[in-house]
This record gives sequence, C-alpha cells and structure tokens, in this order.
Amino acid sequence: MKLNYVAPKEGYTWIRQGIWLFKQNPLGFLMLVFMYVFAAQLAVIIPVIGVFAVLLLTPTLSVGFMTACRQAIQKERIKPSVYMAALKSSPIVRKRILQLGLVYAAMIVLLSFILSLLVDFELLLPLMTSDKPITPEALRQVYLVLFFGAMLYVPVAMLMWFSPVLVAWEDMSVPQALFSSALACWSNKAAFFLYLSIWSAILIAIPLTIGMIFDAINLGQVASYIIAPISMAGLTVMHCSFYATWKACFTDNEVVMPV
Repeated sequence: MKLNYVAPKEGYTWIRQGIWLFKQNPLGFLMLVFMYVFAAQLAVIIPVIGVFAVLLLTPTLSVGFMTACRQAIQKERIKPSVYMAALKSSPIVRKRILQLGLVYAAMIVLLSFILSLLVDFELLLPLMTSDKPITPEALRQVYLVLFFGAMLYVPVAMLMWFSPVLVAWEDMSVPQALFSSALACWSNKAAFFLYLSIWSAILIAIPLTIGMIFDAINLGQVASYIIAPISMAGLTVMHCSFYATWKACFTDNEVVMPV
C-alpha cells in the first residue's frame, strides 16, 4: 500500500464511482445507513452515555460500511452484522479500533467545548424549545455555529477519514493511522474540496430549494415526504463514495473501480 496523489477532478470521479457502487446493492446500503441513523436517534434519548457510545463506535461502523462496499463489488450479500467486522477481527485490531473511537470522542468533546466559547448557545435554546419567531441575533448565532463548527471539524475529519480502515485493514497503530489519514487528505486537498463542495450542494442546497418551492405554493408539509427519501439516498451514495476516496488515495491489490 502507498499513498497516491490525484488530480482535483478526481473529486467528481469519486461521486460517480459512489453512484456505481450504490447501484450494486442499493437495498443493502440503504439498510445500513437507516440502521445507523436509527441507532443515532435512539442514542440521543440516553443522556451522555448514548452519545458517547455512538462516538466510540463510529470508527467500528465506518470499517463495517467500507467492508460492505468490498462485499458489493465482489457480489456478496450485505448483512447487518457487517458493522461488527472490525470487532470480530484480531484482538489487536479490536483494541486499536476502540482506542480510535476514544480519540474521536475526545476530539468531538474538545470541539464542542471550543464551540461553546465562540457561540452563545443560550440564544439558540428557544429555537429548539418553542415556536417563537427567529430573532436576527439568534439567526446570527445559527450561522456562527455552522461556520465555526465546520472549520473546527475539518482537522477532525482529516484525521478520521481513512484511519479506521488503516487500522483494520493495514494493521497500522492508532497514531500512524491518524497521521497517514491526515497526510492523504492534505495531499489531495484540491480533490477533496471539489468532492465536498458537490456533496454540500446535493445534500444541503437541493433539499433547501425543494422546501422553498413547496413553501411558496403552500405545500410545505408535502415537501418532507419528498426531501426525506432524496436525502437518505444521497447520504447513502455519499457513504459509498467514501470507498472510492480510499481506492484513489491508497494503492492496494483489490479490484479497481470503474471511472
């Protein structure tokens, strides 16, 4: 395995490959994403412990989905148990993947603490607990949360993008995997910028546009029935495209995905 440097246009190619991969087993991939979303929503109900469990298991679930991508390419059946692939591996991999989960949880806690220093969350609480109109100051705080949250999460994303599979598939230590993941993302930052820009348009701009159109014709309640399946399908294809980024940035002996 070695690190590859790709052209910026590859960001678009990864999305095309993600669509191709999704078509290999759409029901299987949709099942996995639905399971994750459902589990995450349940976890929120359990204060602190539930959220921590999701963060701890995020690298494990990441390896599971990437394993499912491998299985889809090899025309194998995707089962829910694929999420536990990393934990069913060797003791050293199981230990490292859980350590990586602890690192991820710690980074998210630190990110949340820093964000709380930059944004006044007290102004945002009424937005979530009442139906009162949004004040200009509250709206400003929403934009600040989105901006600072995105900026703070970028280095976390770079560290975690490839590290789970590097630990599980390439037998790397946690520090080595984190460094290699960040290096791969930074070395191919132009491709990742295009890739993430396109996904932002697909997952944010398109649903917002649909919602605005239906609100304009007084069919706002109907919009959710259209946006929800589109968003779920888009989210699933995006997860499939993660495997394409792995194949492009790191060389191995597996089957090459079509362009």
